[in-house]
Amino acid sequence: MIKNVTTNNESETIILGEKLGRLLCPGAVVALYGDLGAGKTAFTRGLAEGLGIKMAVSSPTFTIVNEYPGKIPLFHFDMYRLESESELFDIGWDDYLERGGVCSVEWSEKVPGAFPPDTIIVRFERLDNDVRQITIEGGVPCSF
Repeated sequence: MIKNVTTNNESETIILGEKLGRLLCPGAVVALYGDLGAGKTAFTRGLAEGLGIKMAVSSPTFTIVNEYPGKIPLFHFDMYRLESESELFDIGWDDYLERGGVCSVEWSEKVPGAFPPDTIIVRFERLDNDVRQITIEGGVPCSF
C-alpha cells in the first residue's frame, strides 16, 4: 500500500490521520518521518480521533511517550530527545508493542531498527507554509 496525499492545512492533515486511525487494529505501529513542524503531531491527533479517543493529543517531546486510553489505546512517542535505540528499549518499547494499542512514533528516523516489519510508514514533506505532501506506505491496516 502506497498512498500520496497533499493536504492544504492542518485540518486536512488531521482528517487524513483520522481516516487511517479508523483502519488500524490493536498492535499497529505508525512511524512518522518529517522535519519540525511538518504535521506529525496534527496527524497523530487525527489517528486518536479515528480510534475514538476524545482526549486532547499533544506532543510528548519532554516525556517521550503519552498514553491515551480507549477501546484501542494510543501510545504517542516522540524520539527527538533520544540518543540511541537502546534508550527506547530501556523505557519499555517491547512492552508497548505487546499491550494491544496503536503506537504512533514521531522522529522515527532516530530509531530505525526498532520497528516491526509490518510498520506503517508516514512521510511528511512541507511544500509550502501550510501545504504538505504525505506519503503512507508499508504495513496493512486492519480494515484495509
